[in-house]
Amino acid sequence: MAVDPRQILAGFLTMTMFVMIGNMIKRDHFDDTRFDFPFTKPTVHDTNKASKYGLASVAKGADEPWKEDGLTLKPCWQKPVLEEADESQGYVTFSLTNGPEYHVSQISDAVVVARYLQATLVIPDIRGSNTGDKRNFEDIYDVDKFIASLDGVVKVVKSQPTGLSSRNLGVVKVPNRVTEEHISDNIEPIFRSKGNVRLVTYFPSVNMKKNKETTNTDSIACLATFGTLEPQMEVREVVDSIIDRLKTVSRKSNGQFVAIDLRVDLLEKKSCHKNGDSGSKSCYGPQEIALFLKKIGFEADTTVYVTQTKWHSSLDALKDFFPKTYTKDSTMPMEKKDQFLNSDTSEYEKVIDYYICSESDVYIPAISGLFYANVAGMRIASGRTQILVPENIAGSSAPSEDFISHYVTKKNHFAYSCFC
Repeated sequence: MAVDPRQILAGFLTMTMFVMIGNMIKRDHFDDTRFDFPFTKPTVHDTNKASKYGLASVAKGADEPWKEDGLTLKPCWQKPVLEEADESQGYVTFSLTNGPEYHVSQISDAVVVARYLQATLVIPDIRGSNTGDKRNFEDIYDVDKFIASLDGVVKVVKSQPTGLSSRNLGVVKVPNRVTEEHISDNIEPIFRSKGNVRLVTYFPSVNMKKNKETTNTDSIACLATFGTLEPQMEVREVVDSIIDRLKTVSRKSNGQFVAIDLRVDLLEKKSCHKNGDSGSKSCYGPQEIALFLKKIGFEADTTVYVTQTKWHSSLDALKDFFPKTYTKDSTMPMEKKDQFLNSDTSEYEKVIDYYICSESDVYIPAISGLFYANVAGMRIASGRTQILVPENIAGSSAPSEDFISHYVTKKNHFAYSCFC
């Protein structure tokens, strides 16, 4: 039977049409930047700020403030090597105090001093804010990791030798971010005289900005700040379990959640009732934070974690806007609460908060200070640059990228001296 050429042509055109439709469907399905559904105008995204700060474009909806993480940076410091012949017989001792944000800085200063003096570093104990509050280093941190990370840099021992006493141990005050000049002028003479020193770090200011010039101690400080401290296994497991729970209740936002450093006891302090030197606010309460989150685009179903350990009535103002607001008490496994929430000190609670804030999708410091500065450093090092500093917004809305921390936008955090 003869085949009509017109039928062949019609069949070919039909096949071609189906192929074209299939390709269009595939593009629409996988490339959701081509069309906005349902029946809305295409949205134009301004990604200039995002790319400039090392931030990716919006990861979820076009009008939502969730961003993808920036690139993970790599350590760019050189690990120095200490020759055995250079080691002295003296010791450097110290204690960790006031919480993990202080621990990071105290460790860094102690390692820098011990390295400069070529002394042996004694693993510190951990002291709480109340008299008699004391824990072993290994209760909170991985001691083996700490010692291994400093191998070849400074010699480390787990306990203070029995021969050390007040007679041969000089106590010296050390400013945070101690310099070689300060060690030479104020610490080394006492070390040479006594043979050993005990360091007491003080914080004349919150200074985590990048040095204008490279110094001889930068590599040591980088290693000590970012390469020595990790939570011990039980603490790590609790942090991971809380993060998993927060991600589970955040299914509508792809498992993303916001962590806010908001502690009622700190909000009640005098320092939060006055403006800083620059005239800007340094603390924001629950209702102010709620309005800030809403105006920069976070929706009501956003999962929010606050560092307040147990619920406080003032948090109701935040929960009214964001019902999925949680504390450690509401997210920690029940069997862990006696050990980590009802202990004699608050060290566990502070460390848990420190790592959750360091690893959340978005971090908002409602309270300015060293916690914010050192969490920012941890986040920058791991590429988690979504650090939004709150501000009172006059209008009804504002883009979230306008509130990215200056540590990120200006790249002026000390972490940028260590990672590249």
